[in-house]
Amino acid sequence: MSTTRVINTRPFSIRDKIGYMFGDFGNDFTFIFASAFLMIFYTKVMGISGVIVGTLFLVARIIDAVADVTVGVLVDKASTHEGGKYRVIMMRMAAPVAIFSFLMYQGFFAQSAMWIRITYMTITYLAWGILYSCVYIPYGAMAAVISPNPKDRTSLSTFRAIGAAFAGMIVGIVTPIIVYTKDAQGNQIIRGGEHSNIFMWVALLYSILAFCCYVLCYINTVERVRIEPDTHQHTDGNQPTDNQPTKHRTIWQMIIEACSSRAMLGLMGSAVALLVSYLFLQQMVMYIYTDYFRSAKMLSMNYAIEGTVMLCITAPCATFAAKRIGHRAVAIFGSALGTISMLVLFLLHTTNGWLFLTIYNIAGIGISTFIFVAWAMVTDVIDDNEVRHGIREDATYNSVYSFARKVGQALGGWFAGLCLTLVGYQKGAQAVQSQATLDGLYNAITVLPMIFLAIMFIMLVFVYPLSKAQVDANTARLQQLRSM
Repeated sequence: MSTTRVINTRPFSIRDKIGYMFGDFGNDFTFIFASAFLMIFYTKVMGISGVIVGTLFLVARIIDAVADVTVGVLVDKASTHEGGKYRVIMMRMAAPVAIFSFLMYQGFFAQSAMWIRITYMTITYLAWGILYSCVYIPYGAMAAVISPNPKDRTSLSTFRAIGAAFAGMIVGIVTPIIVYTKDAQGNQIIRGGEHSNIFMWVALLYSILAFCCYVLCYINTVERVRIEPDTHQHTDGNQPTDNQPTKHRTIWQMIIEACSSRAMLGLMGSAVALLVSYLFLQQMVMYIYTDYFRSAKMLSMNYAIEGTVMLCITAPCATFAAKRIGHRAVAIFGSALGTISMLVLFLLHTTNGWLFLTIYNIAGIGISTFIFVAWAMVTDVIDDNEVRHGIREDATYNSVYSFARKVGQALGGWFAGLCLTLVGYQKGAQAVQSQATLDGLYNAITVLPMIFLAIMFIMLVFVYPLSKAQVDANTARLQQLRSM
């Protein structure tokens, strides 16, 4: 059995919550900037075809997904330091991920041969993705060791989402104002025209802010639950006993056991569906507001409203509801709301930007509802595995879940690039799109998310089994075991 103990240190407090919030604040300065604007940079500044960019996103995310699982297993096998395990590893990799985030947006190669541009794009994006895993996986695993209390973990999941919302607001509001300008006909174009370096300076700002956020996360959190790697081999699914031989479990044993859980499979399926929708929307919403509605200001307004709604409505409501009806029920509600909202947008096919913005953000409430409870659900799955098998491998389970997220991100990015090509989108910083292309963009941004949010609903209802009653029973059992 994994060696688990709770150390004597300062009590869990708001300092830990805010510190943990800064971790995802830092993550999403680079992640949301890449999710929302990297395709814009590649297609409009670097002049690379959308289908090539989408294919890169697909391949890179699959590689990242494998990296996530590898990093997770290696982290679980790593020794615990005096300052903990996960926060130490996160901090060691913070500077490299910030540096490569900056390197992705170098416009100096925009006039080079196409193969040079594609090669540079591929190398920097792959490197950033792998390094991001080295920060993101230990950061995610921290939630389970900052406090053994499930209510504290729910609050950490909420504050994590709040950090992401703050980063999303800043990136979404500030970036369009800096990056876009209008031509004489009122079309939105990239400031500086072809081969602009404006993205490089924005990336530098966000990379510096990301590193500062990681530092704040590190100094304001404490790992109270110390977990040493499991040293027993057991293949029968039973809890090991003290007289069993000491033998390290293989990486494949750890991964297969994590994936054999019905709860994990249900959560992974939900995550894939959610991330296809979320990443696709993140990529395509730029084109809808700047090309279809011809308003970069409305794009900034969308991010401002989206962030405000997440912080002021979704966060407190999701937390309140989760305590009473459980994480699963909250997630089911969110998936249903998102599906219905995207269906309404598709049927309306509106040219009214404000109506689109309103319904789009109602769908956003549904999506963000799941985001606010998702990481708490991962901890529920980890607890369920510990009750069933006597093993606790937080980083491995977080990495397997992250693998599913990366698959969803890969598909979402690939679908975005593919859709741009299929609707005939013209690349270039000053290109103007035809009405047929604009209508194609609108249909794509409503139909594809609607389909995958419906799949998410099905996975949560029919596959994921951990109701509030089961989670509470698992919590009580673990408290009993740790008090013995």
